[in-house]
Amino acid sequence: MASELHETIFIAKKERHKNLFLNYRNLNHFPVEMLKDQGLQFLERLYMKRNSLTMLPDNLAQKLPNLIELYLHSNNIVIIPEAIGNLARLQSLDLSSNALQLLCPEVGRLRSLRHLRLSNNQLKSLPPEIGNLQVLETLDVSMNQLASLPDRLHRCSSLQHLSADHNLLSRVPRHLCYLARLTQLSMAANRLTCLPLDLGGSRELQFVFVDNNLDLKGLPSYLYNKVIGCSGCGVSKRPRQQSQDEVLNEALSGLLAEVKMVASEADQVVPLEELAMRTLHRLYDRQRRQSTGHSALLTSGHVAKKKEKDFDCIFPDGKSPPAAPLPKSLLDLLQFPLGHCHRCTQAMFTVIYPKLFPMRHTALAGVHRRTTVSFVAYCCSSRCLRTFKLQG
Repeated sequence: MASELHETIFIAKKERHKNLFLNYRNLNHFPVEMLKDQGLQFLERLYMKRNSLTMLPDNLAQKLPNLIELYLHSNNIVIIPEAIGNLARLQSLDLSSNALQLLCPEVGRLRSLRHLRLSNNQLKSLPPEIGNLQVLETLDVSMNQLASLPDRLHRCSSLQHLSADHNLLSRVPRHLCYLARLTQLSMAANRLTCLPLDLGGSRELQFVFVDNNLDLKGLPSYLYNKVIGCSGCGVSKRPRQQSQDEVLNEALSGLLAEVKMVASEADQVVPLEELAMRTLHRLYDRQRRQSTGHSALLTSGHVAKKKEKDFDCIFPDGKSPPAAPLPKSLLDLLQFPLGHCHRCTQAMFTVIYPKLFPMRHTALAGVHRRTTVSFVAYCCSSRCLRTFKLQG
């Protein structure tokens, strides 16, 4: 077996192979023949599935500098070296079914990485540096021990598929709603109690898997017709028939702590704090657009005039307020509101007006009869609450 392995690597060096298959070789250590002299400078894809590797060499990037794909599925790797960040061309890294307990921050230096698969490990957290992976398209962290996802994950602006099934997640970072290219989100078998108000607002997001989250009783109405699999969610602990108010209260349990008030159709006056935040958000949004070179969209024709009128009542001279430093917590809130009205898209910060649509009224009725999950619309005012209708 050793001689056969030696010959395979020797031929790969001699003939400058771009692909090398070392699957099912019962390897306990990374072959030293691959790291001798200049290494395998031409190698682009290395497959080492189902071996017994426990670690990777520190000089991997030095000896295999042109790696594009590294496939290490089903080994016993506990930790990956910091030098992994030197694989500048790496586009796909598969470490599924290993024994990883920690993911080093240097993974965030893999700026060419498009696919990162870490399922079936022992990870309890992910480094925030993952947010530096701007071209990442696929992230699979299913079957780990994650209690949270990094808030900076929303910086992975190219992310399309996110799988986090079978973890210990109790919440979904609301910043994920700003992943404009996300098409599929899978968070089955976790401990979710609610989902972000805006989740599903993007047209790109088409599939959301939330099976077996026992405390998840209400889904944002944006997810209507986008949810695949609700069985095992919102399982009622009491067999008795519940009233509409009780169902709504259960659906709203676990809402974001920042929601200070759950209003109703009778509450027609929006609190002053909320009005101030919405006004500040509009000003912030206008300044942000101008600073990023998009002001041309707001300075032509009737659009510009409408925008000017919006601010005349506050700044009659038509000028924006002078730039002033704001606390980071306030800036974060302005950049990422708690949600947007499902009727008119107005940003919301402290107050929501919920409207319940029981499961039997949706297109999923009769498909998942075991679930008590309902859809909830989140509106910005009593007027939007009255006029909102679930589209389907």
